[in-house]
Amino acid sequence: MHQRISEEITFRKLEVLLAYMETGNLTRAAEWLDVSTVSVHRALHSLEEGVRCTLFRHEGRNLLPTEAAQVLAEVARDVLKVMADGITSTRQAGGYAAGSIRIGSLYSLTIKTVPTLIMGIKLRKPELQTELILGSNADLLQKLRQGMVDATLMAVPEGEADIESLALFDDDIYFAAPVGSRYANLDSVDLSACADERFVSLTEGFATYSGFIEAFRVAGFTPNIAMKVGDIFSLMNLVSGGIGCTLLPGRVRGVIPNKVQLIPLQPRFLMRQHIALNFLRTRERDPNLLALASVCRLSRQALA
Repeated sequence: MHQRISEEITFRKLEVLLAYMETGNLTRAAEWLDVSTVSVHRALHSLEEGVRCTLFRHEGRNLLPTEAAQVLAEVARDVLKVMADGITSTRQAGGYAAGSIRIGSLYSLTIKTVPTLIMGIKLRKPELQTELILGSNADLLQKLRQGMVDATLMAVPEGEADIESLALFDDDIYFAAPVGSRYANLDSVDLSACADERFVSLTEGFATYSGFIEAFRVAGFTPNIAMKVGDIFSLMNLVSGGIGCTLLPGRVRGVIPNKVQLIPLQPRFLMRQHIALNFLRTRERDPNLLALASVCRLSRQALA
């Protein structure tokens, strides 16, 4: 069993020792460390108690290091370097300030939001490599907690105390039907009158699926779902092909097939997604995430 090290010996006190050994003066060591001379003196005295031998001898007001202090200083340099390297390796393993950033995103946000933000982060940190990982809200939240992504672009996860969210924009949900359908000339769709309609939807876990289910709960019936798919582009193609109607966020308007029409829902069925940059609170000081958050703030108007 290794000899137990006294709690009087800390990394901070070893830093004080090295500062004093370099400067040879309490006042200069204190200025170097931005502390008081009393703090320096106390730290050195505490180290003596911790190692249980004399580190300094007094000559007037001066503290002269003994051979023991020279030995401890050499060990301190090695210990502090090893620990600093270890912290760097630990942060890199955890994705903190690494040379790359892994961004999780909903498929629908690759239309405009993702390209805008990636261009912004490239301008701010050209050396930073960006990896994009797509998935549903549920998938991305799990990957965030497992450390598989550093941040996510998705709907705000409600009630998740460990997640920090930076709002980007709000997006309304629309009724999506094939062009020329019986809904084509309506100003808004009464979802409660669509009980006989055939629908297609995303699979469970997507933010749009959650809004889909909630809208039909308000409408008072369970929709007849002909097919479920795992990405919003396939969903739009199913609507285009006449397989069924669905609910889609307004952000896909610019890329929907020319055979699909988006029609507003009546106010009582209105669903709104709150899209945000999300990351773990424990990593809110990560320089890469701070840079991404800054880009998000500057890009809000362009994304809305």
